[in-house]
Amino acid sequence: MTHTSKPDTGQPDDSKPLPPDDLAPRLYEVFAVLGPLYRRVSRKVELNEPIEGLSIGVRAVLDLLRAQGPLTVPQMGRAQALSRQFVQRMVNEAAAHGLVEAVANPAHQRSSLIRLTDDGRTAIDAVITRESALLKRVGGDLTGADVERCVRVLTRMLEVFEDVDVN
Repeated sequence: MTHTSKPDTGQPDDSKPLPPDDLAPRLYEVFAVLGPLYRRVSRKVELNEPIEGLSIGVRAVLDLLRAQGPLTVPQMGRAQALSRQFVQRMVNEAAAHGLVEAVANPAHQRSSLIRLTDDGRTAIDAVITRESALLKRVGGDLTGADVERCVRVLTRMLEVFEDVDVN
């Protein structure tokens, strides 16, 4: 891997963008960590499912509604890069447990808005509280700048795949 060296130090200059031929293998390193991390987090949510009664799909719907407020099923699918059909099944499951409800959508008569119920807000708040306690264990020497850079990298990677049809 070639990097531009800092003058007088012989060390790579991490402040300069990597050329595409150097960047691609480094981004594969991100995928190599991200896949197992996602699967382990998903498994942890599934293992705790009896506690809150939420599948990972329902948890994702509740979290999105908690963050963004009422949305239509197609809006949720686009926001999470999931098929509308999958999101609809998760919404149906959440509704069957009284966690979400459909309300009239003033912008579109045929596409209801889905919103959290009080029970849904309580459930997702409990999940977030429990997950936050786990995330506090990450600790170490990570800085706000480290997290900001991580989010920036992952967001740029996501942009490359925005045109992928999830339906």
